[in-house]
Amino acid sequence: MINVVHAVWAEGRGGLARVWNRLRYWFDATMDRGVSALMAWLALASVLLVTVVTTLVVLLTEEDTEANGGWPGVAWMSLLRTLDPGTMGGDTGGPVFLGLMLAVTLGGIFIVSALIGVLTTGLNVRLERLRKGRSRIIEQGHTILLGWSEQVFTVVAELVEANQSERRSCVVVLADRDKVDMEDQIRTRVPDTGATRVICRSGNPLKREDLELVSPDTAKSVMVLPPAGDDRDTNVIKTLLLLNNRAWSGDRPHIVAAVQESDNLAVARLAAGESALVIDADDFAVRLVVQSHRQTGLSTVCDELLSFFGNEIYLRPEPALAGTTYGDALSRYELGAPIGIRGPDGTTLVNPPMDTVIGDRDSMIVIAEDDLLIRLTDEPAPVHDTAVVSSPPRPATPDRTLMIGWNSRAQKIIQLLDQLVRPGSVIDIAAPERPAMALETRRDHLTVGYKPCHPTVRRSLEALDLGGYQHIIVLSDESVDAGLADDRTLVTLLHLRDIEERLGDPYSIVTEMNDDSNREVAQVTKADDFIVSTKLICLLLTQLAENGALHSVLADLFDPAGSEIYLKPAGDYLRPGAEANFATVVEAARLRNETAIGYRIAGRNDRAPRYGVHLNPSRTAPLALCEGDHIVVLAES
Repeated sequence: MINVVHAVWAEGRGGLARVWNRLRYWFDATMDRGVSALMAWLALASVLLVTVVTTLVVLLTEEDTEANGGWPGVAWMSLLRTLDPGTMGGDTGGPVFLGLMLAVTLGGIFIVSALIGVLTTGLNVRLERLRKGRSRIIEQGHTILLGWSEQVFTVVAELVEANQSERRSCVVVLADRDKVDMEDQIRTRVPDTGATRVICRSGNPLKREDLELVSPDTAKSVMVLPPAGDDRDTNVIKTLLLLNNRAWSGDRPHIVAAVQESDNLAVARLAAGESALVIDADDFAVRLVVQSHRQTGLSTVCDELLSFFGNEIYLRPEPALAGTTYGDALSRYELGAPIGIRGPDGTTLVNPPMDTVIGDRDSMIVIAEDDLLIRLTDEPAPVHDTAVVSSPPRPATPDRTLMIGWNSRAQKIIQLLDQLVRPGSVIDIAAPERPAMALETRRDHLTVGYKPCHPTVRRSLEALDLGGYQHIIVLSDESVDAGLADDRTLVTLLHLRDIEERLGDPYSIVTEMNDDSNREVAQVTKADDFIVSTKLICLLLTQLAENGALHSVLADLFDPAGSEIYLKPAGDYLRPGAEANFATVVEAARLRNETAIGYRIAGRNDRAPRYGVHLNPSRTAPLALCEGDHIVVLAES
């Protein structure tokens, strides 16, 4: 019998333990739910405390209960003492009543203290979450930047300038970095953002859940910036693939990106889909180097055309010009410089034949400081016919070019040069190691040679016989850090300029730089052109993000097969020193089937920020160009 009792008692004890453990598990689970669950428990504890004390007061102190308004009154008094312990200071009544009020006050102290602690903890958690940038934004028409690199600051500054006329605009940066650190760096590098708000969020653009933090469905455009490192293109391609496979709730925003290796372009475009724009950064950099080698000052012109500071490219319908030829339309603008025509089907003609007729639905491609500063005139500016030079263009001659250094773009530069130079041209490679592939490949117009050289060693440079070259290209060293590469380039430029002054035989120098801030430092070398391809690529992406319709215009403008930007000697258009105006320059270029958009003053080519370049100048202001000055034109050759 005793054993049976013990067994029943043990079984009951085990059942109670199981129930107790389940209750504890349930309580722990509710506590894990955060601040709201803790506040609910404190509220329940307050209700139980008030209920128990009020019941005891009613049962044990009948006189004090009646004196304080019965159950409701005592309950109200208990609640006040729970929330405000100081309320007890004026209590009167029997010992039991005062003791119960003291008990509810002590319980209130515990509850209020716990409530303050919970609220403080919850607020800290919320602030820490905001600091980490993990909250989802609610914006409309914003621009999203995916990824982080040194070029973020260039893009943000350009977007701020582009949105100056907007009452309210927003730029959102999503990168796998600390939110506060990103905001501090942007605030330091771009201190004045005007009406544009810059919001940063911490997250990996390669993860779908992090991408949702920046509300891509309601964005105006998305820019995919390549991160630093060896796998830049891989990250860009994966991000494009994620965006392309995403289920969009509305119209897909403009998506633009750039790949650094030309071999990855086809894969990136496949991953991005037909609606996205993917730029070949390597090919763009090669074109800039080659074209600048042929006409120095080109990078400054491209910098202004691609930037939102200064003159930009606009697409503008002009019904008043319908039926007019393109050549006649060149003189019809009081403000703005036309450069081509865009058809209703998106077909772009940059510097078309002068007898091309403008259609009713065509748009003019115009360079102007703002779309509000484009204006036609009924009375064209006067042309000084006596200042126009009518001699035929100078025949092209073979080039002798020296390429100092070797990197991943050198082979493509030689290939493109071979397509553009006259037969019999020569390019010599001056580098520490012999590039066998470049020397063994047969060229149609170009002869490739090699001279051993250490670019930063003066004696090695002097042994190259620099006086025998017309053009020198200095390539950036990719085997070292970008900053160190720029430092080495600067040393090489100083040697080259000093050697030139000693020889008295001028040659043009075009060089690659990695950081645009080094350009002003390098101006002491008086190099003719500096190619900062990373900056120009960012400017190009920003333009396309703001207006995708410019893609065909820019592609045509930088395509060597069509009309390109040239800086040609001013003496080929105007008589040196003759009084004229820019309208006269436009007419002189028109007679050559070219479109003039500006000029460059040789004596100011080392002065920031224009470096002597003036685009879309006044058509009527007096203008006298001298020997060494150049006209900026769009021409076939």
